[in-house]
Amino acid sequence: MAELTALESLIEMGFPSGRAEKALALTGNQGIEAAMDWMLELVAQKQREREEREEREALERERQRRRQGQELSAARQRLQEDEMRRAAEERRREKAEELAARQRVREKIERDKAERAKKYGGSVASRPSPPAPEPGPVPSSPSQEPPTKREYDQCRIQVRLPDGTSLTQTFRAREQLAAVRLYVELHRGEEPGGGHDPVQLLSGFPRRAFSEADMERPLQELGMKTLWHMLSARCPSPTLLKGQEP
Repeated sequence: MAELTALESLIEMGFPSGRAEKALALTGNQGIEAAMDWMLELVAQKQREREEREEREALERERQRRRQGQELSAARQRLQEDEMRRAAEERRREKAEELAARQRVREKIERDKAERAKKYGGSVASRPSPPAPEPGPVPSSPSQEPPTKREYDQCRIQVRLPDGTSLTQTFRAREQLAAVRLYVELHRGEEPGGGHDPVQLLSGFPRRAFSEADMERPLQELGMKTLWHMLSARCPSPTLLKGQEP
C-alpha cells in the first residue's frame, strides 16, 4: 500500500507514471524522496549530455567554417597567381610582338634602301659631317663652366599629316632618318618603294631639307639628340612633325 501511495504521490507531483515506477523500482522502494532524487539526477544528466552534444556540434560547425574559409582563401590565392601568370604571359607576348614589329620595320628599311639604290643607280654617298667648331676662350673662373646639353638615347617625334591627323612614335637616337620616313609612309597606307614619291622631311628651325644621303644617317648625327624634336614633312604636300625639348 505504501508503494501505491508513493507512486500516486509522484504522479500527482507531475512525474510520468512510467518514469515514477522505474524510479521506485531502481531505488529499492525507499520512498518518494529517493525516487525524486533519481529522476532529477536523470534529468540533469540528460541536460548535461544535451549541452555537451550542442557544444560538440558548435565546435564542428566552427571547424567547418574555418576549413571553408581556408579553402576560399586558397582558391583566391590560386586565382591571383593565375591572373599574375596570365599577365606575365601577356607582357611576354606583347614584347615579342614589339620585337617582331621592329624587325619588320628594319627589314622594310633595308628593302627600301635597296630599291632606292636600284632606282638612283647605286647607294647614296653619306654627307660629310660638318667641321668641328673651334674651341672658344677658356673662362677665367673654373666654377662658371657652361652647362652641357643632355643627350638622350631616344627621340619622340610627332607627325602631323595633311589631313590634320597626327602620328607619334619613339625612335632610337641611332636609328636612321629613313626609319622616320618609312614610318610615315607605312601609316599613310603606302607601300615603300611603290608608285608614290618618297616622303621628304625638313627641319623647322633652322630650316633644312634632308636629302637622300641624310636618310642613311642616324638621328643623333642630324642634331636630334633631345627627348623631343620638331620637324616638318612633305608627303609630297607639307605635313608637320613636331615635339618639344624637355
